[in-house]
Amino acid sequence: QVQLVESGGGLVQPGGSLRLSCAASGSISSIYAMGWYRQAPGKQRELVGAITGSGSTNYADSVKGRFTISRDNAKNTVYLQMNSLKPEDTAVYYCKLTMLTLSYWGQGTQVTVSS
Repeated sequence: QVQLVESGGGLVQPGGSLRLSCAASGSISSIYAMGWYRQAPGKQRELVGAITGSGSTNYADSVKGRFTISRDNAKNTVYLQMNSLKPEDTAVYYCKLTMLTLSYWGQGTQVTVSS
């Protein structure tokens, strides 16, 4: 079993920054990919970005240049650094760990961007 615990969400003003963390525990292989997703009210869950086991990253066009994903393999933790936040970034953010054919989701953390 794998458990994911997210943290770092909150309320921030437009233009501000937040860093989300996703800590994984349990039966984890060192080779796993982690994705960050978000779901705004009334909208489908969408991929924000992902990082592979080797550290390659990709991002949705809407967050390119503003969001950065990184990982600390020693801590089994993946981070989502969010800068220049906009009101449209408001959503519940989820991390998803993919290991071989299995996927695990975190519980989600609320990010609200508002003045």
